[in-house]
Amino acid sequence: MAQVIEGYVERVVFRNSENGYTVISLSVGEDEVVCVGNFPMISEGECIRAEGSLISHPIYGEQFLMDSYELKEPEDIISMEHYLSSGAIKGVGKALASRIVKRFGDGTFRIIMEDPMRLSEVKGISSRMALEIYRQFEEKREMRSAMMFLQKYRISGSLAVKIYNEYGKRMYDVLRDNPYKLAEDIAGIGFKTADEIARHMGINFDSEFRIKAGVLYILLQAGNDGHVYLPEPELVQRARELLLTDDDNIYRQISSLSLEKKIMITEMGDYKAVYAAVYYYMELNIASMLHDLNIRHEVDEIALRNKLLLIEEESKLKLDEQQWIAVIEAVRNGLLVITGGPGTGKTTAINTIIKYFETEGLEIQLAAPTGRAAKRMTEATGYEAKTIHRLLELSRLTEGSENKYMFERNENNPLDADVLIIDEMSMVDINLMYALLKAVPVGTRLIMAGDVNQLPSVGPGNILKDIINSHSFNVVKLTRIFRQAQDSDRILNAHKINDGEQIRLDNKSSDFFFLKRTQADVIIAVIINLIKNKLPKYVDATPFDIQVLTPMRKGELGVERLNLILQQALNPPAPDKREVEYHQVIFREGDKVMQIRNNYQMNWEIKGFNGITVQSGTGVFNGDAGNIKGINNFSEHLTVEFDDGRLAVYNFSQLDELEHAYAVTIHKSQGSEYPAVILPILDGPRILFNRNLLYTAVTRAVRCVTIVGSDTMVKQMIDNMSEQQRYSGLCDRIRELR
Repeated sequence: MAQVIEGYVERVVFRNSENGYTVISLSVGEDEVVCVGNFPMISEGECIRAEGSLISHPIYGEQFLMDSYELKEPEDIISMEHYLSSGAIKGVGKALASRIVKRFGDGTFRIIMEDPMRLSEVKGISSRMALEIYRQFEEKREMRSAMMFLQKYRISGSLAVKIYNEYGKRMYDVLRDNPYKLAEDIAGIGFKTADEIARHMGINFDSEFRIKAGVLYILLQAGNDGHVYLPEPELVQRARELLLTDDDNIYRQISSLSLEKKIMITEMGDYKAVYAAVYYYMELNIASMLHDLNIRHEVDEIALRNKLLLIEEESKLKLDEQQWIAVIEAVRNGLLVITGGPGTGKTTAINTIIKYFETEGLEIQLAAPTGRAAKRMTEATGYEAKTIHRLLELSRLTEGSENKYMFERNENNPLDADVLIIDEMSMVDINLMYALLKAVPVGTRLIMAGDVNQLPSVGPGNILKDIINSHSFNVVKLTRIFRQAQDSDRILNAHKINDGEQIRLDNKSSDFFFLKRTQADVIIAVIINLIKNKLPKYVDATPFDIQVLTPMRKGELGVERLNLILQQALNPPAPDKREVEYHQVIFREGDKVMQIRNNYQMNWEIKGFNGITVQSGTGVFNGDAGNIKGINNFSEHLTVEFDDGRLAVYNFSQLDELEHAYAVTIHKSQGSEYPAVILPILDGPRILFNRNLLYTAVTRAVRCVTIVGSDTMVKQMIDNMSEQQRYSGLCDRIRELR
């Protein structure tokens, strides 16, 4: 038979932040009972009424196994004092809790909720602190209420916490109006999970609302594959597989969504393109803003050439004809694209452009999509470069319990720049491009540099390639490989790969090596030996600076397996290294890690040599890499130091945003450079193992590349021009406005 016990939580003995399983010590009258079960967000000092049964654990003895529970307001003075002094309310310790309860007795909680300013009658509590105690008290009540509400719909504790953290008080409205919004907003909740929640909320399987939500979800999720839109037949096929309904229902709701302006349908050659409305208008606006910036500037040609000659002389640089054209076009035009592969002199051209505009007294700003790329740009130019997010001043606004994030720089508060130079443009997706252009006032020169042959952005869109292919703006292609670069097989081979030429794998090189191996485990053993013993001295770097890049996530040579093995080899467990397990992944102090999704809410700071914070901000982004500096298992926090010096603190519940980075996919390596790169290449799907992928991987190395695996597969990749199709209409939108 079920038993019922009531008491307050003396202490939380153990909590699994992943699934909410918790062991608590419950004070029941004169006794202390060990209670186990799923207690999401329960804190020390809280009072509960639990239903369950006594069990005998073979190791831990008698325990109360909780089946269900409800939170109760503490009713007696002792319980109230326990709760206030438990740490649930920050700033209230045992002594202060005792004084509060002594002053207000069993009316303490009523006073806090109904007349909190009376708390200032207690010694040590100011008016400001009284309001803060009330705020925290109310927040705890709201959270407890929300957890219990969500449990009624069979939502797990860990998922409930994510939902509450995302929406706060708005949670009830979201679940009532559109539970499918959970799949759009919260990482880890897919459509099927949201669909199950919707079913418990009473939404029918064949309802119009469900089918519309599914279509919109598919369109937004297509962005994860880089698509801005989907052809209507492909959208219908995906919807059929997801929703398990017939095509007529799907077409009917697509038409309805179009009438509601939630999606936009446009002709794209021989098919209809279906956009989520937000992406359609982004494309239109990007095209329009690019044309607005494309202003022709009148310049004195003779004076311009004389000034460039003087810059060449003073900086002891010698520009070739293409670089001359790049600088001249940057002066003449409001919009310019400079593209070229490694060793073609993009940096020299950009440095000359900067020097020219400096002599003109113009305000210049530099930026790149990632912290690593911005840091490299700073080192190459001697001019401070920021990430685009920092350039646009990402900030957080707090409105009630809801957090909103926005860029401070926009059309109403544009950038203070006469010249804006953006590097690594191949990485910029449609969302970031739209935000950037909104902040660039007409009259500012926008210079976009990048290698169009790199893999496209991780996010949706094909921005750089579409701009170039529109043939609507000035584009300078740098193709000459400079003499110093000609001495590098790494650079020469990159260009050969890009041109479809086979490369020599005879190891008669000082910076491009090939080690033929035919078995995955043998390849891994070679990789470990290279990282630990061979390459560090050769490239003057640490083992942690050497990067393994692989085409795949899954498989014997995929990211997931490689990271497990490389972590054990490079950062094994030790008594002085704290660690935490999350989703069957062990994170250990010293680990190389990477952020795998944008988190606009994450706070970061940069500390000076004296430990004082010298800079702080908000936002950690997909692809940011660093090392775990510390783990605190008591407070359940993990600290990461990113490559650009930012420190960010993660709750254990946020660890699904991190993954190990001893090996990363080639796609995730965009914008980064490493002293040495190791490429395990054995076999894989043709659509993935292509020329574009191999070229991108080889160009990530600064000093040497080592390929370990199959020479046959390397040759096939060079011959394979196929690329995964990416649906983007920006090129057409630009042409329409010419």
